[in-house]
Amino acid sequence: MSDSSSEQSDGPPNVSERRREMLIFLALAFGIWPIVAVGVVGGFGFLVWMFQLIAGPPGPPAGY
Repeated sequence: MSDSSSEQSDGPPNVSERRREMLIFLALAFGIWPIVAVGVVGGFGFLVWMFQLIAGPPGPPAGY
């Protein structure tokens, strides 16, 4: 009842599949993740900046 075309072979992956996986890895490692990292750090900085606009800068209270 099992269809042999839906089963994966136990042999090594072919060259086109390896190339596709390498391109996907490179796109993630050098394209998408750096953009995500800059966005997260920038978003956190913006959040801190907006909080300090409302609550004031950090440090001891005025009068000391």
